[in-house]
Amino acid sequence: MPTRVNRQTVDLSAYPDLLVLYLGMRVNHWYGIRTFFGFGRKISESVAGKPDGLLLHEPVYYSFFPMNMGMRQYWRDLPSLLAFARSEPHRQWWLDFLRDSGGTGFWHETYSVRGGMEAVYDDVPRPLGFGRFAGLQPARGPMFGSAARLRRSDDGDPALSERDLYRY
Repeated sequence: MPTRVNRQTVDLSAYPDLLVLYLGMRVNHWYGIRTFFGFGRKISESVAGKPDGLLLHEPVYYSFFPMNMGMRQYWRDLPSLLAFARSEPHRQWWLDFLRDSGGTGFWHETYSVRGGMEAVYDDVPRPLGFGRFAGLQPARGPMFGSAARLRRSDDGDPALSERDLYRY
């Protein structure tokens, strides 16, 4: 028997600078399971703190083998997201991860209502998302920080600078 479709939509006019983030952590080696679950707990605690500008946080399961799970987040605007990324403990987690991924890979893709998309893939062994069709390049120089990848001017520095990670 046919059913009637309840078709709905949303008015996003109150969110002119909305950002949608898809983030994921992929287990690359068996010892990465510990890293994976450790970050899950940290992220849950962080989100429970209700960072300013975070409108919604939802868990997302991408695949079970290889284990690749993450989240979808809706942020009011780029300054709110960047303030969170630059704050502790997030900044330290990011620095620690980029120095040693602990057997995992991390990625995120950002979509902006104002236009622009950006992504980063760290220790992800095979391209996914944008990387599967747009090609990958090193996240260095002007491609290092998310604001620059979105082609947005930003008064602050990236959450981490290249100098934090690389010795010149």
